[in-house]
Amino acid sequence: MTLANATVQSGQQGPPGSPRSRQGRQTPRINRNAGTWFLVLPALIPILILSVGPLLYGVALAFTDAQSGRTRSTQWVGGLNFQDLLHDTLFWDSFRIGLVWAVGVTVPQFLLALGLALLLNQNLRMRWLARALAIIPWAMPEVVVGIMWRLVYNPDAGVLNETIRDLGLGDGRDWLTGLATALPAVIVVGVWAGMPQTTVALLAGLQNTPHELHEAAALDGAGAWRRFRTVTWPALRPVALAITALNFIWNFNSFALVYVLTNGGPGGRTRLPMLFAYEEAFRYGQFGYAAAMGCVMVAVISVVLAFHLVGRLRGGEDQ
Repeated sequence: MTLANATVQSGQQGPPGSPRSRQGRQTPRINRNAGTWFLVLPALIPILILSVGPLLYGVALAFTDAQSGRTRSTQWVGGLNFQDLLHDTLFWDSFRIGLVWAVGVTVPQFLLALGLALLLNQNLRMRWLARALAIIPWAMPEVVVGIMWRLVYNPDAGVLNETIRDLGLGDGRDWLTGLATALPAVIVVGVWAGMPQTTVALLAGLQNTPHELHEAAALDGAGAWRRFRTVTWPALRPVALAITALNFIWNFNSFALVYVLTNGGPGGRTRLPMLFAYEEAFRYGQFGYAAAMGCVMVAVISVVLAFHLVGRLRGGEDQ
């Protein structure tokens, strides 16, 4: 009896299966959760302040008539800005151009990056140098890329027109101010600028594919295409889905590159939704109306993310 009383008084909670024992084991878990939140807070607070806070403020601003000017009061207008958007043909034209731009950049970007990643994954001489050169566009700021390609497309002394003249194919043309050539020319720049990050992601996925699977498929008589379809692509599909969704979102929200190249011209042929919202807010001072445009773009991005998450979940169930 003395030993039992001493055991209880010393803090032991009874046998391992007793309620006292289970209650005693819950305290370290609570401490671990508190420690986890303590470690996450330094990264979570800037996200809340710099991302979530402005997003919520922009959503609230979309339901007001906020305009530039210190002396003007802001009034709550409900869904009036969204009603005006429904009848704004200029905005929907920019929205259509944004979708064409995003798809036109994302698809060739992925296909070219996949081919480059497959090439860089081979055991080639000076492979390290080729990989370093492949990511140079990624290291360049978008403003620098835009200025560089404006020089390439220069109608008088640009590299492209000079090459066309040297080959005897004509006198060249003004690529960035032509109504028919401005958007394709800008899409080419977008593909070139964004291809390195896609290549790096796909190359990482290829290197995670076990080489033994390729050897086994080759011993079974599978050709290059069959090995890619049955071995490489199933292992690469999660990475491909993720990088494609991220590229579409990034391209749809593009601003700096197109702004430097064409500033939305000529005649609005390259005016992306982000450029349109920027002009409404900072050129015409219609902050509430521009915020409503931003809400529509956030809704489109949310739909893309939803499809991406559904695809990832279905892929996980299939596995």
